[in-house]
Amino acid sequence: MLCSKLLRFLLLSCFFFSSAITAFGISPGSTLFASDTSHAWPSPSNAFSLRFLPSQTPTTSPPSFIAAVVFSGGTPVIWSAGNSVSVDSRGSLQFLSSGVLRLVNGSGVTFWDSGTSNLGVSSASLNDDGNLILSNRTGVVWSSFDHPTDTIVPSQNFTTRMVLRSGAYSFRVTRLGNLTLGWNDSVPYWDRGLNSSVNVNLTSPVLGLQSIGILILSDPKLVTPLDIAYSSDYAEANGTLRILKLDSDGNLRMYSSSRGSGISTVRWAAVEDQCEVFGYCGNYGVCSYKDLKPICECPSENFEMIDPNDSRKGCRRKVRLEDCPGSASMLQLDHALVLTYPPVFMVNPEVFFVGISACRGNCLAAGSCVASTSLSDGTGLCYIRTSSFISTYHNPALPSTSYVKVCGPVAPNPPPSLEEAGKGKNWGIHAWIVVVVVLGTLLALIIFEGGLLLWCCKRDSRFRGFSTQYALLEYASGAPVQFSHKELQRATKGFKEKLGDGGFGAVYRGTLANRTVVAVKQLEGIEQGEKQFRMEVATISSTHHLNLVRLIGFCSEGKHRLLVYEFMKNGSLDKFLFVNEHQSEKLLNWEYRFRIALCTARGITYLHEECRNCIVHCDIKPENILLDENYNAKVSDFGLAKLTSATASDQRHQSLTSVRGTRGYLAPEWLANLPATCKSDVYSFGMVLLEIVSGRRNFEVSEGTKRTKFSMWAYEELLKGNIKGVLDRRLANHHEVDLEEVKRAIMVSFWCIQEQPLQRPTMSKVVQMLEGITEIEMPPSPKSVTEGYVIANSVVAGEAPFFSSSSTSQII
Repeated sequence: MLCSKLLRFLLLSCFFFSSAITAFGISPGSTLFASDTSHAWPSPSNAFSLRFLPSQTPTTSPPSFIAAVVFSGGTPVIWSAGNSVSVDSRGSLQFLSSGVLRLVNGSGVTFWDSGTSNLGVSSASLNDDGNLILSNRTGVVWSSFDHPTDTIVPSQNFTTRMVLRSGAYSFRVTRLGNLTLGWNDSVPYWDRGLNSSVNVNLTSPVLGLQSIGILILSDPKLVTPLDIAYSSDYAEANGTLRILKLDSDGNLRMYSSSRGSGISTVRWAAVEDQCEVFGYCGNYGVCSYKDLKPICECPSENFEMIDPNDSRKGCRRKVRLEDCPGSASMLQLDHALVLTYPPVFMVNPEVFFVGISACRGNCLAAGSCVASTSLSDGTGLCYIRTSSFISTYHNPALPSTSYVKVCGPVAPNPPPSLEEAGKGKNWGIHAWIVVVVVLGTLLALIIFEGGLLLWCCKRDSRFRGFSTQYALLEYASGAPVQFSHKELQRATKGFKEKLGDGGFGAVYRGTLANRTVVAVKQLEGIEQGEKQFRMEVATISSTHHLNLVRLIGFCSEGKHRLLVYEFMKNGSLDKFLFVNEHQSEKLLNWEYRFRIALCTARGITYLHEECRNCIVHCDIKPENILLDENYNAKVSDFGLAKLTSATASDQRHQSLTSVRGTRGYLAPEWLANLPATCKSDVYSFGMVLLEIVSGRRNFEVSEGTKRTKFSMWAYEELLKGNIKGVLDRRLANHHEVDLEEVKRAIMVSFWCIQEQPLQRPTMSKVVQMLEGITEIEMPPSPKSVTEGYVIANSVVAGEAPFFSSSSTSQII
């Protein structure tokens, strides 16, 4: 009896003690010391803790520490006192009896405090959602969620009056609902807002991060929250913490961290090209890439690093402009641009329509100008820079030339090969001699062969009409050849041998006078004028890749608009996938199919991510995947969507507002009359990939698929592990089929056809997954396989559904 009473007393004591800990948490007078990083103030379930951590800044001597709220395992940091203000080893975090939470250095100097004196604060506590709160008798008077530093966590509301900061970078939500990243509170270099179809004035937008990995925007004017972004592991692993963090490099990223792991993994990033972050390499620093990683360098040897140990701190002139012993000069930087985002970051912005030499000369003559950029994209625009801060991006694909004013003489950086070789100027002289000799020899050969060709053409009447064009074709490094309509009539024998009908017009076989076999496409529905048509043709013809069908030439004569392509001997992929039992000679084995899928993915990747201007294909389907004599796949008809519909470009996320494609391959956002982006092509590729595996149309319905569409049935079979059931039954018994490759292809296809565009991988990621470089997780159910599905989930009352568009910032 006595034992039972004693036990009851102990249990009640434990209950009241735990209640006191939960209710009152940290008592006034408590202190955390920087020297004791093992001591912490935990949340009730130990999911989070407030403790000191070694500073993440470059190693200092003596070491420094920050007071931070961290997730289980010490990573990630979700809040820090003073936004990562560091103290020495004698520093401390004190909860004073006056109700103030204060961070002090070892010398006793206060580095940060909560500003809660005279508010009657009697307790502090750390909740299990990571919120550090200070309370008085009436309730909470201060919380870390209301004073974020550089991170947002689930259950935290981020309003328009809040800001995330990391160094010179900041993140805000505007009253219009736009998400913006800015540098130095003056240059907004990334902006994501509502789609133009969402015509509603928000009153008090709030950004939130759901625990399953969805970034949402809420407002009283919205019936349901708008989905802004998704983590790549969306809705997976219930014990995972997801955070939105503004990193010190100026990029906004979503991270996932499993409890106790101490590891955070990037799942989404706002700015895909890190070099497009303004000021990433500091003042006058030039951002470029090496081994896929951004690096920072100085423009030339006229500059030096401000800190040789940290290239991101920028560069400075070795000789200031005002100290020039002579006149200033202009340093030329090819394929480079000085980043500019609206509103233009210049004291006195000046824009001219002038040539390259005038763009250089005007800046040199203007005392206030420090740099200029001339665009070589056909606009003829020149931008004069008078700002004291210059952020430069270099990329071999950029169609621009920039000039930076320096004290002469100009001293360009030596080529990397020369720097590595360490040969110095002597090697440079020898290299120039070799270049001159080689160029001279090539020029002599070209003149000789050109003369011989002209002589032959003059003697043979059959070649007279083609001499100019074929000189271009053979010697102009891929420049598009202009044909007359009569010449193409003759080449195609009056357009008699039709190869097929595409979404953009009929295609005919033709033979040019030099016996080159070509495919001639008669375009229909052309809206552009002569000048615009020629510009688009020039863009298409300059897009060269092993897995893209090459454009040889064009015809623009009155109402006649034709394109001349290289001829693909084996025709389109559909003729080999969807064959009947009596056409077994056309059946492709698995090795060919997998290679075709991989080649197609590489071709689309080039269009999206590697060529000068992103090209959204808009009509990926087996009919537009052509095979050469060795069954190597090449994507055709790329760039034609811009020739036949109105477009709106947005840097590397060009979107098309007019639906033109093939039913069965259209992404759900197109069917909802929303803009199509690169992710729309990813959806179409996913549909094609599943057809390559199965050998039948995705929307085929049969008894074998339980009277449901094949794509829906195939996902159920994937969940069951029935890979052979999804594979083309004509290949199922072939021993050479690699079932691991088949499974990989099926899983990739279902990732590609996810309902939400942000859940779909990029095409470069698709290539990596197909190659087995990247591990593939089980894809969630692709609800959008039902064509006609409208993206719901984000609908404004009385308005069209929301679709997350890409950044609206511009790079000049």
